Amino acid sequence: MIELINLHKSFGSNYVLRGVNFTIREGESLAIIGRSGCGKSVLLKHIVGLLLPDEGEVKIEGVSLNNAGSKDLYQLRRKFGFLFQGAALFDSMTVFENVSLPLVESDTGLTKPEIENLVSEKLELVGLPGTQNLKPAELSGGMKKRVGLARALITNPKYVLYDEPTTGLDPVMSDAIDDLIKELNEKIKVTSIIVTHDMFSVKNTAEKIAMMHEGKIYFTGTYNEMLTSRDPVIQKFIQRTEL
Repeated sequence: MIELINLHKSFGSNYVLRGVNFTIREGESLAIIGRSGCGKSVLLKHIVGLLLPDEGEVKIEGVSLNNAGSKDLYQLRRKFGFLFQGAALFDSMTVFENVSLPLVESDTGLTKPEIENLVSEKLELVGLPGTQNLKPAELSGGMKKRVGLARALITNPKYVLYDEPTTGLDPVMSDAIDDLIKELNEKIKVTSIIVTHDMFSVKNTAEKIAMMHEGKIYFTGTYNEMLTSRDPVIQKFIQRTEL
């Protein structure tokens, strides 16, 4: 379980988070939505400990990230996989080297054959078998996202965070990524947290929605509950996203 307790965060005069309170339960598939610049990605970085709040705290399974030492923080982060918005692959590395990087950097003690088997397994899981020797320049945008997802899954995380997973993709590939996220939720039972502005993706992947507005969680509920809400802020957001 992830608890967000009265989170506040500002960057200079830009006050981004203004008291976020929210709980993410184990096994949930949650979409965090809201207008551009509302703090979605900032919130995601707080959840994984890449940013610390000015006020408030994040608790992972009862452990506060604010008070965690470097060793404890490292152990908590091992529970997470993170798919970055642009996939964040290293151009000079092969697909194998990109996907295996978290295992190599964390010094897991695995043998080379064990790492090779794990990489093959995760590439198979995301629909890219046999691509180990390719470079990022040889991949399409959708393939890069899939490689990034394989890397996020390589440590068998309990939580997977997706930052705008369909941004920059055509509708067909966006649907394919959505289907993959949904399939992974069902296959490996991870807790999925998806930051997106793509409401079609929300409909396809998320069991629950948290809408951010003015630095806070303004609405929580299902996709259908959001569509039928009479709240003017929610209705305005729906109209802008052309649902």
